Amino acid sequence: MRNHLSSNTHSLNCNGKLIDLNIPRIMGILNLTPDSFSDGGKFNNEKSALQHTEKLLKDGAEIIDIGPQSTRPNAEFLSSTEEIGRIGTIISQIKKKFPEALISLDTFYSETVRFGYNEGIDLINDISGGQYDDTMFDTAAETGLPYILMHVNPSYGTMHERIRFEDITMEINRYFSGKINELLQKGVKDIILDPGFGFGKTIEDQMKMIDEVEYLGFEKFPLLIGISRKSFIYKPLGKSPLDINEETQKLHMKVLKQGAKILRVHDVAEAKKTIQKFVKL
Repeated sequence: MRNHLSSNTHSLNCNGKLIDLNIPRIMGILNLTPDSFSDGGKFNNEKSALQHTEKLLKDGAEIIDIGPQSTRPNAEFLSSTEEIGRIGTIISQIKKKFPEALISLDTFYSETVRFGYNEGIDLINDISGGQYDDTMFDTAAETGLPYILMHVNPSYGTMHERIRFEDITMEINRYFSGKINELLQKGVKDIILDPGFGFGKTIEDQMKMIDEVEYLGFEKFPLLIGISRKSFIYKPLGKSPLDINEETQKLHMKVLKQGAKILRVHDVAEAKKTIQKFVKL
């Protein structure tokens, strides 16, 4: 297992603001959806979205990940126009009220990205790896923003189909390799890798991914880990998504020790404690 003090340093250029990832960062989740599995409908109006953003930032998040569309199994499918309508002025309002906040936009539509870019987003979080919109990589290059590349099945309809891979780590790295080359050729400079926990993978494969985080990606690119409230943790325990904080923080510590640079979470304060503990190791 790699020593966290000697692991490769990474930084991101977010609209000219350089983010040093030597100390891992927290991405707090802001769902604008009425149908997300654990907090659906809580923050899908401007006032509550701003209040929740304030709490996420106070608790220690530096990146706010805005999700206008739920990608849980059997979620309602929205068009880009509907996503944009749901976002409304929330991005510009957050930028105005919390200028220090970095905003990541969770969408697989390049049209939504263009809208978000004009409103002031700092990162693109595309769960589809450019597979659900052919123009996504070009749009990412045009904006010059950091791009989060996630491993996922090749179509929206098969997103959650569980595939048992011969070697999940090798499969993810093969996928990353091809997509990274494509992104670099298009001119995308900052790439963040997300192995895609919770998307079409068996519980066994996801536990193997946790054990092998240090082998995911190619050390040249920072790793984002999003395991917050995921079913591969709570289902085997017979618990609810809101009831697995202790187990989640143990797994967070495990991935941090293997070089994870960004944790995407609902419970920011708890993740913050874990990172503080990790930094003192």
